[in-house]
Amino acid sequence: MSRGVIPKIFQGLKALSTRQVRIECDRIPYDFQSVPLKKILNWLLVETSIYFKPERPWGWPTHLQIEPTNRCNLRCALCPVSIGLERPAGEMELHLFKKIIDEIGDYVFLILLWDWGEPFLNPSIYEMTSYAKQKGIKLVSSTNGHLFKNREQADKLIASGIDSIIFALDGISQETYEPYRQGGSLESVLQGIRTVVLRKRELRSKTPMVNLRFIVMKHNEHEIPALKTLARSLGVDALTLKTLNPVNLDFYSEDKSNIRNHNEFLPENHHYRRFKCDSTGQNVIRLRKNPCKQLWNNPVIHWNGAVCSCTYDPKEKYVLGELQYETFKNIWQGALYRRLRRQFRENWNQLPLCRECSYAFKGGNCGKEIITDAFFFNTTNS
Repeated sequence: MSRGVIPKIFQGLKALSTRQVRIECDRIPYDFQSVPLKKILNWLLVETSIYFKPERPWGWPTHLQIEPTNRCNLRCALCPVSIGLERPAGEMELHLFKKIIDEIGDYVFLILLWDWGEPFLNPSIYEMTSYAKQKGIKLVSSTNGHLFKNREQADKLIASGIDSIIFALDGISQETYEPYRQGGSLESVLQGIRTVVLRKRELRSKTPMVNLRFIVMKHNEHEIPALKTLARSLGVDALTLKTLNPVNLDFYSEDKSNIRNHNEFLPENHHYRRFKCDSTGQNVIRLRKNPCKQLWNNPVIHWNGAVCSCTYDPKEKYVLGELQYETFKNIWQGALYRRLRRQFRENWNQLPLCRECSYAFKGGNCGKEIITDAFFFNTTNS
């Protein structure tokens, strides 16, 4: 029996007896109280299926990643949005979001409300959040922060009940911020953070947890010692340091090894490099077993209803179904998804998106490893 199974059994028994579940995302814990029995049982079925990897899923997704829009107000380096996604731009309509929640919301614990693009450019995002909250779902979103210097936007964010908001701040001077967040203004982001923190305090709201996110790169790694001081001065709840995924802009390439080792943004300090290298320091270490769970617990849904296996399909080259025309049940249990699960179980190294994704290499586990450090200044999001 795998060493990870026994702790899961105890975790499941505890959840059944207490009706409490803790789920961690990017080193941030989210606590669920008074969880309905059917939701816990589904979670246990899904977590068990991850070990056995059946073609036909044993349960419904416990996580969703939903893209409110693929439009963006910045042109960040290494982001496929910057050079074109090769698919139409648009915003998810509220009725489509509600359709998703109505069909499977009773089983979902956590929604990551972003994929490609700036999610808060969708004017319906606050209504989406409020609607999902009615099902006891916790929501996390990520923003470049430029919209929230406007007090009205900050108030809408807080009123929506969103549980956690990540502010991407990859430099503490304009000179270090702009090389990656191209077209962005550091002062606008800082002003946005201050506005949300202030209005949260004035409205006496416990949410959202404000998470200051810093991607560590060669040109900004020297600023890490000053980050804690900045985070405290801003009044945020958490500071998380994330490793850079040093890929080129072609997510579908079958060999990015040279890019991984020689990308211009890679920090000098190997503690903040995502992938671990062999003794030569030249070759990233490929894992024998890919720990990805997403085919059994976390589909990605783009703004137009296209269902993809994960975030590494930004151009929708491997769409598994279209929610504009099908139910989620038919897609989740359908032939394309079943074939993909079988292929992943039998030989994930032969799948273009899987063989070169972050999970495929030592140090790249998106659930446990890509956040190198997390610092908490106030209470966690429970």
